[in-house]
Amino acid sequence: MPKGVKSSVKDSGLLQAALEGLEAQKKRIEEHISQVQAMLGRRRGRPPASAKVAPEKPAGRRKLSAAARKRIAAAQKRRWAEFRKKAAGAAKA
Repeated sequence: MPKGVKSSVKDSGLLQAALEGLEAQKKRIEEHISQVQAMLGRRRGRPPASAKVAPEKPAGRRKLSAAARKRIAAAQKRRWAEFRKKAAGAAKA
């Protein structure tokens, strides 16, 4: 028997065994997926009930009051001042 034929028979058997193992894994994974979907209250192949509801219009950007913008700006300025103070101290040391 030629050398190439013998190894291809072994390879074919090995590949067949690998295929069977992978198919068994696939079946187990699909079972787990269906169990989790059942826990979530979804059925396989159907979109969730919330998908049937018409999507809401985006609200857009929230409007901040002038006082809120001032508080945010002041806090940011304090953070940058502290950062610069630490950076200056590190540069001197």
